[in-house]
Amino acid sequence: MKACFMGLGYIGLPTAIIAAKHGIQVVGVDVNPEVVEKTNAGQLHIIEPGLAQYLKEVVADGSLVATDTPQESDAYFMVVPTPFKGNHVPDVSFVEAATRAVIPFLKPGDLYVIESTSPVGTTEQMAEIIYKERPELKDKLYIAYCPERVLPGNVIYELVNNDRVIGGIDEASTKKAMEFYSQFVKGTLHPTNSRTAEMCKLTENSSRDVQIAFANELSMICDTAGINVWELIHLANKHPRVNILQPGCGVGGHCIAVDPYFITALYPKESRLIATARSINNHKADWSAEKVVNAMLRFELEHNRKPVVAMMGVAFKPDIDDLRESPAKYIISKVMQSYNNANILVVEPNIETHNVFKLTDYHEAYDKADIVVFLTAHSQFKKLPWCDDKIIMDFCGIFKK
Repeated sequence: MKACFMGLGYIGLPTAIIAAKHGIQVVGVDVNPEVVEKTNAGQLHIIEPGLAQYLKEVVADGSLVATDTPQESDAYFMVVPTPFKGNHVPDVSFVEAATRAVIPFLKPGDLYVIESTSPVGTTEQMAEIIYKERPELKDKLYIAYCPERVLPGNVIYELVNNDRVIGGIDEASTKKAMEFYSQFVKGTLHPTNSRTAEMCKLTENSSRDVQIAFANELSMICDTAGINVWELIHLANKHPRVNILQPGCGVGGHCIAVDPYFITALYPKESRLIATARSINNHKADWSAEKVVNAMLRFELEHNRKPVVAMMGVAFKPDIDDLRESPAKYIISKVMQSYNNANILVVEPNIETHNVFKLTDYHEAYDKADIVVFLTAHSQFKKLPWCDDKIIMDFCGIFKK
């Protein structure tokens, strides 16, 4: 069995490594030459606990090779980004480009799977493109959709142990895809059709987005009411049928902050709750930035000087290096734009450099700051002591005071 993974990002690379660890010959394809070079050198270009050693092993034994062009294989996996066009309209051009790249290599009996988050109907759309270019392959390929559902920071465990939803364009395709994933997935494989599988991924993350929106809206209400939202949620969750999530400064990442738009773009009249939740979570980032700027203005008025502000965390969630759709990154930029000549120290312990922000060590930033703004709940931050002589703005529950 030889498998070709189109895309070596946060999902494609870990999946390719795990597949290779389970005896599958893997070729990983990426358009970024630096990613290809580092992968072939056994160097992980993302942060994911335990994965670096796995990569070294599969590269060393030759079971994983990275390249910039596809190779003839038995199975092909589309694991590329699906960004937006204008007004949050899903853009499947990367999926289409990756699909067109493998079309010349397809042969009867091959398996083609999309893992990229996609609008409903994308798998069928790609099947049409394949058969238009290669009509002789009509009904001779197995075509399916299988969304990933892993948590960054715990990818190795979840890729193997999580249940997977697998939807083919026909029953034979579903069965063929299940046979492939059963080689390394210990979780239950749930068969369905491609449209249901596509909607399942969107539904999972939209559901999370709605739940987070409730927590974020509650935090803004409690701020106005003078109530500690962390204590309130802790107490409310003592009810046996209540499970309120923790609020934050918004919602980020390339899943929860993105996937709901794949539904609202196609079904705007039917998805009012999902659209409202998206609006609330976007507003939470603006609300947070405004709170920080107001605190800076009050400090300057009271002390007759500009404050030193430590912005703690740029990643979209704790203990990872992923900045995609990060509300923290947005908040930092907005504060800088809203307050002239601000003295801001940006902290992100999980990356070495940033192309816009100059990064500061978190100990140094915390010591120097007059105002400390916690935006991401990294583990390092939770070891910092509470300081009564600083203004601490805790948007992510570091101290929960």
